[in-house]
Amino acid sequence: MSAGTVDFRVMLPGDVAIPQVGLGVFQVPPDEAQDVVERALEIGYRHIDTAAAYVNETGVGAAIRASGIPREELFVTSKLRNGDQGLDTARRAYEDSCRRLGVDALDLYLIHWPNPAAGLWQESWRALERLHREQAVRAVGVSNFLPHHLEELAGFAEQLPAVNQVEVHPTFQQRDVTAWCREHGVVVEAYSPLGQAADLQDETVGRIAAELSVTPAQVILRWHLHKGHVVIPKSVSTTRMASNADLTGFALDPDQIRALDALERGNRTGNDPNTFALSQIR
Repeated sequence: MSAGTVDFRVMLPGDVAIPQVGLGVFQVPPDEAQDVVERALEIGYRHIDTAAAYVNETGVGAAIRASGIPREELFVTSKLRNGDQGLDTARRAYEDSCRRLGVDALDLYLIHWPNPAAGLWQESWRALERLHREQAVRAVGVSNFLPHHLEELAGFAEQLPAVNQVEVHPTFQQRDVTAWCREHGVVVEAYSPLGQAADLQDETVGRIAAELSVTPAQVILRWHLHKGHVVIPKSVSTTRMASNADLTGFALDPDQIRALDALERGNRTGNDPNTFALSQIR
């Protein structure tokens, strides 16, 4: 089976190449994670996005080992939980994630949420910078950071995040976030890139899919690629995983892109970064 677009790469600072299409494992149960990730790797995925809060890092790591794929051919991301934020605790959390995944180092480590109520993301960023400076991780970034968080970070940080992983899809485009990131050279990585499947039902998406003889998901994921986003669609279906990775052989024309751009409706499907404050520790 062809790996399709999973072969595409986006460059991060430090000459780090991140596959533009990866597999997200949010809400994949721990006892299913190994099987799901093994199948994705067989299809051709080389980018797996997990998080300590997902409680499935161990299964992801087992799949990586079982695959026999050389570690240097894989791109593995995990994230710092709210309850682990802080200068020293962030470092320990990073080491715990590496241990559960069975890797010496991650390719990308993210602060999962700003969690402003705790007031610790700034110390956490300093911890991530130190990890990166010590070459304990290839790249560091943030998730769910809005422009005001990013502006504050830029005011004290030694380096800007390589990536900002945020909810982005046609009906929730977060144009202020993506514009800030584009202006400052931060790669946008879209989670829930299909709007947790809700955007697949949109009439415009369906019309364009019919015009191109592809699936609605392929239309939206191709739109993301046009925007330069890294995408991590989540699926446990082998057929859908393969389809989501097969984004070559067709392209959106300017009118189709404009039609998808016009779908913005403020349809957030996840939590609000300004208020989300759960510890994420179970």
